[in-house]
Amino acid sequence: MDLGLKDRVYVVTGATRGLGNASARELVADGAKVVVTGRDERRTADAAAELGPNAVGVAVDNADAEAPARLIAAAREHFGRFDGILVSVGGPPPGFVADSTDEQWQASFESVFLGAVRLARAAAEELEEGGVIGFVLSGSVHEPIPGLTISNALRPGLAGFAKSLADELGPRGIRVLGLLPARIDTDRVRELDGLSADPEATRRANESRIPLRRYGTSEEFGRVAAFLLSPAASYLTGIMVPVDGGMRHGF
Repeated sequence: MDLGLKDRVYVVTGATRGLGNASARELVADGAKVVVTGRDERRTADAAAELGPNAVGVAVDNADAEAPARLIAAAREHFGRFDGILVSVGGPPPGFVADSTDEQWQASFESVFLGAVRLARAAAEELEEGGVIGFVLSGSVHEPIPGLTISNALRPGLAGFAKSLADELGPRGIRVLGLLPARIDTDRVRELDGLSADPEATRRANESRIPLRRYGTSEEFGRVAAFLLSPAASYLTGIMVPVDGGMRHGF
């Protein structure tokens, strides 16, 4: 199936590792060009180099108010166009309500929430018909995850923002959607499992609640992201797509 990605240009934030990186890899594999970001300059350059000539790296923090303009400008400067953005950012620090400090809340809000809002608003101003804005969110949009209080608060809010934005941009032919990963086998999920007294037992317990009885791979997530960002998904907008092996048991 031709996804129609050849020579289309996307910005993918948080793409030095994990789900952002996997999404960038699948986009490039299907012919797209990408601007990848990360906070560390060396890691960002290395990630872009591994993706090849159809990728360029820009070291920015999603919380930086100047990041959106820099990234869109980089897409136009290096590749001559801008077709969409996938906003991905590392998860907030884990912890229960009593563990989370004001400083953690503020930093997480700036990076995870406000940074994403700024990126989406800037993209909305620049995109033309056929453009797309995607958010990497979490299964916590539908059901809170124990021990991830800050994420549980911020991700559903972003889902609501994405839905509102989809309604507003739909008449212009611009799509907006979210991806909801659950137990994808990334460094982040392994770190969360590692917080328990028995990480292997925790993983087995989680797998037992997934109908497919295993964690997903980054590649599986990336392929879904590439499809949703592509012209092949041109009639999909305003939706939250679980990528979770069936872990969400509701409709």
